[in-house]
Amino acid sequence: MNRREEDLQHAPDHDPLELEPELREALGNFKSSVNAWSEAMMHRPREIKAQARSSWAAPKWALGCAVFLATVSGGVYQNHRHLEAAKAQTARIAEQQRLQSAQRAQEEADLLAKVDNDIARQVPSALEPLASLMDDNQNIGN
Repeated sequence: MNRREEDLQHAPDHDPLELEPELREALGNFKSSVNAWSEAMMHRPREIKAQARSSWAAPKWALGCAVFLATVSGGVYQNHRHLEAAKAQTARIAEQQRLQSAQRAQEEADLLAKVDNDIARQVPSALEPLASLMDDNQNIGN
């Protein structure tokens, strides 16, 4: 059994939260000294300390500007490369289309020439036997 239990058994009408007079006085003195100290600290003159300038302020700004410029110039360079690649791709596609259209035009010209040879006759079909005789006579005469 500890002291607190003994005290409670001997004084059943005593409130367990009530403090002993010596403890109450000690806590009162502590409270008043803390309040006095706080008041003294609140009313004391304060020194305003100017922030010391760092000798690194200028290099920090220079480094920050250099990082910013490097980032921006990297973005500009990448955009420039992208535009150049797009122009080259556009030129390549245009060249392919030009070659395809030239090839189609040549094929159409060849087809028209073939059709023209197939359709074109120098003499009507009724006179064809006579024209072949004339061709034979020209070949013999030469």
